[in-house]
Amino acid sequence: MADDEVVRLLKTAYQDEIETVMNYLSNSIVLDGLRAEEVKESLQTDIQEELGHAEQLGNRLKQLEEAPPGSGEFEAKQHSLQPPADTTDVVSVIEGVLDAENDAIDTYRDLVHAARDADDPVTEDLATALLADEEAHRTEFRGYRKEYDE
Repeated sequence: MADDEVVRLLKTAYQDEIETVMNYLSNSIVLDGLRAEEVKESLQTDIQEELGHAEQLGNRLKQLEEAPPGSGEFEAKQHSLQPPADTTDVVSVIEGVLDAENDAIDTYRDLVHAARDADDPVTEDLATALLADEEAHRTEFRGYRKEYDE
C-alpha cells in the first residue's frame, strides 16, 4: 500500500506539471516582440519536457494503484504565470516561470523526503530526476531575467 503523503505529493506534482504545460503553451503563443522570441522558443521546448514529467508521475501513481487526477480535481495555482495583458511584457512571464519552477522544486524536494521516509526508492529516484530538470529550467530563466535587469 502506498504512503498517503507520497501519493498526495505525486498528485500535486502531476497537476502542477499539467498547469505548467497549459501556461507555457499560452505564453509561447501570446508573447510578441523580438526580445520575446528566445523565451517563446524555450517555453515551446519545455512544454514537451513538462508533459513528459506529468506522464511519468501519472505512471508512478498507476504503479502505486492510484489514478492521476482528472480535470474535475484541477485547481489552478499559477496565478503569476498567466499570459500578460501586455503581450510584450516578457519580464512578467519570466517571473511567472521562476515562481512555477520554484514551486515545482519545493514539491519535488518534499517528495524526495516523503518517499525516503516511506522506503519508496522508485518514487525517490523519479522525484530526484525531475528535481534536477526543474533546477535546470530555473537556471535558464534566471539567465533571461539577468538580461532584463541590465
